[in-house]
Amino acid sequence: LKTRGNTLKYGLIFHSSFIQRSQKENRGKISRYLANKAAIASRIDCFMDAPPQVFGEKLKDQVEARLSFFEGGAKPQSNKAVMAEALEQYNTILRKRSKKASKSTREEAEEEVVVSKKKTRVEA
Repeated sequence: LKTRGNTLKYGLIFHSSFIQRSQKENRGKISRYLANKAAIASRIDCFMDAPPQVFGEKLKDQVEARLSFFEGGAKPQSNKAVMAEALEQYNTILRKRSKKASKSTREEAEEEVVVSKKKTRVEA
């Protein structure tokens, strides 16, 4: 600022490896896309109790797909389709967690029953 030079147009995002890998004419588009995905990731992180890595991985894959679109022309998946896929994976993770939790509570209940039976036998 003191030298009255031009400031960076894209700020800190411009120094990302995603931006540096793209061609010069596509850097503005990629930086906006990356900023949008970062905003989505921060919202997911803010509003979920324990966000899994599924959403971050899917968002990163979307940025990679957009880079390959600008390089080769392969059309990336829509955000709606990718987030639906991420939600399916998240739901399977939740189901697995609930099964583990119910199994552990059942085991604890069985242990309590065994301990109470031993106490009644010792008292008798």
